Amino acid sequence: MLYQNRFAKALLWGGVCTAILTGCNQPAKEGTATDGTAGADTTTEMKTVAITAIVEHPALDAVRKGVIDELNEAGFKDGENLKINFQSAQGNTATAGQIAKQFVADNSDVIIAIGTPSAQSVAAATSSIPLVFSAVTDPVEAKLVSKLDGSGTNVTGGSDALPYEPQIDLMRQIIPSLKNVGYVYSPGEVNSTIILKNLKEKLTPLGIKVHEAPAQRSTDIAMAARSLEGKVDMIYTSTDNNVVSAYESLYQAAKESKIPLIASDTSSVERGAIAALGVNYYDLGRETGKIVVRILNGEKAGAIPVYTPKVLDLYVSPKHAKEQGITLPQAVIDKAKEVVE
Repeated sequence: MLYQNRFAKALLWGGVCTAILTGCNQPAKEGTATDGTAGADTTTEMKTVAITAIVEHPALDAVRKGVIDELNEAGFKDGENLKINFQSAQGNTATAGQIAKQFVADNSDVIIAIGTPSAQSVAAATSSIPLVFSAVTDPVEAKLVSKLDGSGTNVTGGSDALPYEPQIDLMRQIIPSLKNVGYVYSPGEVNSTIILKNLKEKLTPLGIKVHEAPAQRSTDIAMAARSLEGKVDMIYTSTDNNVVSAYESLYQAAKESKIPLIASDTSSVERGAIAALGVNYYDLGRETGKIVVRILNGEKAGAIPVYTPKVLDLYVSPKHAKEQGITLPQAVIDKAKEVVE
């Protein structure tokens, strides 16, 4: 019996499988080599990426698609070597906090947070799991990072910050006599309050007044827009998530009040804006995805600089302009990347 045990051990050490060894007829584990090459292991480690967005609307959805497409192109394929878990907070910051805590409890390899409220919720829930934000206008002001060239923490990502001068130039090209700008926004969203502050700083020296129209909920957007009737020459909309998610109601109010809508989110042109100069959110998603790939491949999040787009796209809609009581200058139409009819 002692001899038999020694013989069995010798066979095991030599990598030889014979009937004397218990369990040799069991099927090989998934992902292990069965071609006779001793010690070969083709198992690919499964990675988990959790994605959360504060709300679902075309811009943020485009970011998510861009991220997933970039991961797929880099060889991280959902259902093969990658598990993707997506949760939307449906515009509710309390829900965003719950999602963040769940993702942290799941111990995901990377958490992607699309939109400032979701990013802030995840940042509050973990200081160790890599957090990659996207579509955040000012990550420093939002206290996600202390600097853009590498935070030294678990946080990095992609910003959709826009230079204000081209936005203002577009407003004045469309309405040369511009004196009053309406701004519909969510006072609880830090992106929007930052833009309001910066707009006032940029426009006041030009003799242009900014009229605030706060809307706490998406259902308040249309009422906020109507409150500007007779007071403003146009309404400027940012990437405020509540506003963008309810853009159709804003468009109806603008059409009834004959107040032109100019946006910084190009997807808003299809939904009622007369013009928009902004980032391509799908491309932003691709760049965000590249950061995620670097982290999955072993880089530290805090060593990767925050990405900020350098190219802006101009979309216009002569049809919506006419509905809102204005004619777009041909020079503006000629510069557009896309004319939406």
